[in-house]
Amino acid sequence: MAEHLIGIETAKTDLLNCAAYIAENIKSADGHAGAMKEIVPRYLEKGAVDLAAELANTVDDPFTRDRLLLRVAEKCAAIGDDEYAFQLIEAIEETSTRDEAREHIAAQKSANGDFAKAFEIAETLPHADFAFAEIAVRQVASGDEANALNTIEKIDFPNAKVAVFQNLALVHLEKGETAKAAELLDKAAASADEIEFTEEKIRALIDIGNHFLEAEQNGRAIEIFDKAKASAETLDNVHRDSFLGSVALGLLQAGSLELADRTLDLVADNVPTATALVGFAREFQKRGKLSEALETLEEAYSILKSQRDRDVRDSKARFGLWAAIAVEFARFEKPERAIEIAQEIADENSQTSALSQIAQICAAQNKDDAARQAVNAIADDSQKMFALIGISDVKNKSGNTDEAVNFLREAETLAETVERLALRSAAFNELARRFHDYGDQEKMRELGIENLDTIFNIRDESNRAVALAQMSDFYQSKNIELINPEREMILRIIGKSNG
Repeated sequence: MAEHLIGIETAKTDLLNCAAYIAENIKSADGHAGAMKEIVPRYLEKGAVDLAAELANTVDDPFTRDRLLLRVAEKCAAIGDDEYAFQLIEAIEETSTRDEAREHIAAQKSANGDFAKAFEIAETLPHADFAFAEIAVRQVASGDEANALNTIEKIDFPNAKVAVFQNLALVHLEKGETAKAAELLDKAAASADEIEFTEEKIRALIDIGNHFLEAEQNGRAIEIFDKAKASAETLDNVHRDSFLGSVALGLLQAGSLELADRTLDLVADNVPTATALVGFAREFQKRGKLSEALETLEEAYSILKSQRDRDVRDSKARFGLWAAIAVEFARFEKPERAIEIAQEIADENSQTSALSQIAQICAAQNKDDAARQAVNAIADDSQKMFALIGISDVKNKSGNTDEAVNFLREAETLAETVERLALRSAAFNELARRFHDYGDQEKMRELGIENLDTIFNIRDESNRAVALAQMSDFYQSKNIELINPEREMILRIIGKSNG
């Protein structure tokens, strides 16, 4: 093994340095690359670009190495070290990644207001359209709209033009300039007509329609959604129904329930139909029509549940939607129905996600019994533990600090039983951060030491290095100095790596 970039004495003093030291010892190429993907960005956040670049260069996997060098180069451009940024770009092996890095640096230069340099870089790109689009947006943000429109003239690719006009419209929407935003959205719509691929055109039109809604131009939004609908009807692939469902929701939000219902009638697949109906329910609830919202949500659930297994195109999407429906019932203050539907989800991850969200919503609504019922329905102790931490956050946000701490202590008890050590370490990080914020430094230190002991027992060196890097986030963000018991644990971890 070559000499370490992080010496052992340096590794003893800091969690991130220790993580990097261990990562340098990893013999597996995949394991080493996986650890460096976590470690290098953290050195960039600290401004240690030279060390970050050197660590990136130790990665054998060319794809990971190139992506890390791209990030280092972008950071260099952000802090004004353009010469080093371009040196790093030249070290990138894959041509398309090298071009992407130049595009990122052009964007960084425009973000810093150095438009001359941004243009200089963009002119060297084989496909500069999105770089010009980024420059134009930054020009508008700086108040130079005239030059931004000149920059847009350099863009040939319709997709890029659509994107930039929408982004410019959003700049004006943030300023409350709806009329100006609508003008730019009209330009986006005209550019969308030039998009060659039907699916991309429909996607662009739906985005534009939604932005017209933000600009309170409902009539124009309906026109755009109608164009999207007409194009979607010509499709004969799996995207057709999803697009029509999105159009139906847009039409409802624009104020036309009749057009929305007609469009939804064209959807054949149960999942896009139910997805749109969930959106309908949210819209009805927003308008104060709670009974109609609940009725629509029940319809969405019924349609989704009635779908035969052989007709399911995407099980992951179906289970995700099932979870979303359960969560919406909780938002509509129907916790029993929410938990009932969540428990019917066959996929454990989706079920757990739904129950955890339901628990937090119920806690925010002061329905503590329902929150407890949702947590108890979670089968996996590690996920139950994170759900309790979520409830603790809700209680703290509402000013119930004592209750928040009680939930944290309950989560801590569960953490000690979690078999997957990486998950246990992640939980200790979350618990320590919160106890620190609540002013219990003794408990925070206790959890930190327990976390280091957990990390010591992680067998895989890559996972061990990643866990240390993740633990370092908390210590770095709070400027926490290591104490002797923690340093002793770090020495044990280093010794295990060297053994």
